Amino acid sequence: MQLRVTQYGEPVLRQAGKKVEVFDEELRNLVSDMIETMYAEEGVGLAAQQVNKALMVFVMDVSHLPGEELDYQLDGLRQPIDLIMPMALVNPEVEVLPGKKVFGEEGCLSFPNIRGDVPRAEAVKVDFQDINGKPHTLVCSGWVARVVQHELDHLHGRLFIDLMDKRQLRTLDSKIKRLKQNSRKALME
Repeated sequence: MQLRVTQYGEPVLRQAGKKVEVFDEELRNLVSDMIETMYAEEGVGLAAQQVNKALMVFVMDVSHLPGEELDYQLDGLRQPIDLIMPMALVNPEVEVLPGKKVFGEEGCLSFPNIRGDVPRAEAVKVDFQDINGKPHTLVCSGWVARVVQHELDHLHGRLFIDLMDKRQLRTLDSKIKRLKQNSRKALME
């Protein structure tokens, strides 16, 4: 079932997620609904906060991004991307790997029509559980690492606008304020 995507200005986007303790049908249904919503919204990732749940869960599917930009290993293997996507990451913990920060343009389903350059670590290692509670490790760089970091930020109540250069953010200020006002007004109705 497609879920409503929360918009900037809704308090849940600033809430840190609670650790998932129970791996049951309710979690599997939530993840399934999140994946359906991500596809319907044409996103590459979606965090639980973006569907009004303050939990440590996000989903992603980067399989349609250009192959040369997909650098990853899941549990020490580089499996075909179509076999591992979409992927649900439950209770993820990230470690930034040695390397530089790289800038890249990002958007967010909770910020329609707002995009900006964001610095991210070039490579990360993320330990997580799947929807059955089984532990996994994903080591990635490039766009995969960018998506992981963007979604992980959501799980901690951080947003991509928090990382943007202040000058760039000022150019988007009126759009962001309008979105926040519209979101709050919609919540009051």
